[in-house]
Amino acid sequence: MARQQERARRTRAAIIGSAAVEFGKSGYAAASLNRILEGSHATKGAMYFHFDSKEDLARAVMESALERYRATTSRWMLRAELDPYEILHGMNDEIAMRFEADVIVQAEFRLIIEPEFYGEIQASGGTVLGNAAEELATRAEKAGQLRADTDPAKFTRVLSAALAGQRYLADLLAEPSQIRPRFEEALEVVLEAMATPEWLAKWRAVGWQTSASPEDLKLEA
Repeated sequence: MARQQERARRTRAAIIGSAAVEFGKSGYAAASLNRILEGSHATKGAMYFHFDSKEDLARAVMESALERYRATTSRWMLRAELDPYEILHGMNDEIAMRFEADVIVQAEFRLIIEPEFYGEIQASGGTVLGNAAEELATRAEKAGQLRADTDPAKFTRVLSAALAGQRYLADLLAEPSQIRPRFEEALEVVLEAMATPEWLAKWRAVGWQTSASPEDLKLEA
């Protein structure tokens, strides 16, 4: 029984991975179930055992991406030895790395702007990241690292818009390998405007002490 369950889990994961590649490349409407089956090496019967429809499969991809966002943000938020901006830098860096290399996260970004799923954008990975960023900005405010003329909500709105813009720009210019440095650039510009001079002086002296590792991606692969 355990062996059969493991085989079923692997088959389901293979179908989701292949679907992510297809949705990420073709979008939802043009995605081909036959190409998904070819990529997963699963039978049509196996696919319909796990998923009722193409929409059901797309939602499974999106939920898998959401689990990655939750795992990433939760892991970084537990880094109590780091100051809030260092945690935010490491967390954003890992998400950027996922945009570059994780087909599940890449597909979710494509699917969530499709007409069939746009209404659910509030439940997307971007919202998970935004909520974590606002909590970190609140921590920074309490630590006296956020300027008095701003607030955590404003910080989060501006940063979220900057990160989303950098992500779209990477697609527009066909430069996916530039997402990590552009995410870092966006964070630094926002911090220059909203972090306290004291924090900025310390950061300029030592630079960033956190970054993501390819090993982080394997934790939820």
